[in-house]
Amino acid sequence: MKYTQSFIKTLKEVPADADSINASYLERAGFIEKQMAGVYALLPLGFKVYKKIESIIREEMNAIGGQELLMNILQPKELWDETGRWAEGKDVMYQFKDARDQQIGLGWTHEEQIVDIVRKKIQSYKDLPQALYQIHSKFRNEPRAKSGLLRGREFMMKDLYSFHADEADFNRFYEEVKQAYLKIFKRLGLEVRVVAASGGLIAKYSHEFQVFTEVGEDTIFYCEKCDFAQNKEIAEVKEGDKCPNCDGEIKMAHGIELGNIFSLKSKYSEPMKATYADKNGAKKVIIMGCYGIGITRTMGALVEVSHDDFGLIWPESVAPYRAVLIDLTGKADSIYEKLVQAGIEMLYDDRAVPAGVKFSDADLLGIPYRLVVSEKTGDQIEIKKRTEKESHLDNIDNIIKNLGQ
Repeated sequence: MKYTQSFIKTLKEVPADADSINASYLERAGFIEKQMAGVYALLPLGFKVYKKIESIIREEMNAIGGQELLMNILQPKELWDETGRWAEGKDVMYQFKDARDQQIGLGWTHEEQIVDIVRKKIQSYKDLPQALYQIHSKFRNEPRAKSGLLRGREFMMKDLYSFHADEADFNRFYEEVKQAYLKIFKRLGLEVRVVAASGGLIAKYSHEFQVFTEVGEDTIFYCEKCDFAQNKEIAEVKEGDKCPNCDGEIKMAHGIELGNIFSLKSKYSEPMKATYADKNGAKKVIIMGCYGIGITRTMGALVEVSHDDFGLIWPESVAPYRAVLIDLTGKADSIYEKLVQAGIEMLYDDRAVPAGVKFSDADLLGIPYRLVVSEKTGDQIEIKKRTEKESHLDNIDNIIKNLGQ
């Protein structure tokens, strides 16, 4: 992509209403555009990052047998009345009447609809287990919409729902999802802790996947030696205590919750009469689990934990481009074409602006590698990694070989 043909528009100043690091950098760098509190549009750069996060999640969900579907945002009141959550969730769910005087809500979670779908399709134990997931918009009437992409009213989420004949099979799959989540966050360049927590309006208990950072809203008590970790809301320990699982000391940290997994058991399947016939023909209630990842929230968290004073620092797995080519000669078109033909995702800064502007924008955008063609570089190219201070010269063939890996 040539910069002069792109929709990349950076800002020199931090937006006045930016209330977090991720909001200020993502808006300044032209990745997102704020529409109102808690509502952001993903601009081309932001959408490229989003799609790469989404792709990693999709690959790992498919790897454990997940089947993708797409459910509806518009939800009828009658469906939610079956579980009692139309009234229970009125503070979080956008609810209204349409022109036909029908009461409708915007989906903030999808247990009711997925159970409605499954109860019409599952007849026998031979139809189980099943794992169905979607990647879709969610709407929540968040009274404290803040912190950029971290706490929104409209956001993108992956939610997976599993259906089992018994708890033993559910427990097996629950652990599979837990490991898949750890793979996802590792591929995204995020170090997470699995934290025991409450389940809110969805379940009694859950496990959260938290990335530690001082700007996180959650307080986590964790062991310095083993994997013990609890959210403050259910914590049975405090900072300085001895770990109940080993001889380690309990530490405290703040975290951002990126994903969660819930044991639903029969919480929704029983009131909605989602059953199956076992081997003896007896009717049994389906056992359920649900598993979510906030995709746009994860994008915001990546910025919170990976940036410097100059701008964003994207992990290579989700960066919008592999490298930015800065031309200071007006003669780098052929180099750009070679890099593109080699399959390297490139941003070519061909603008007629001062070199300092190009360098500062390259840092702000957070693209992993910067390539510079100038009179000083001769027939070579200056290459610098975003996370390193020093640059070096190399030829085009070696750069193609190394960046194409």
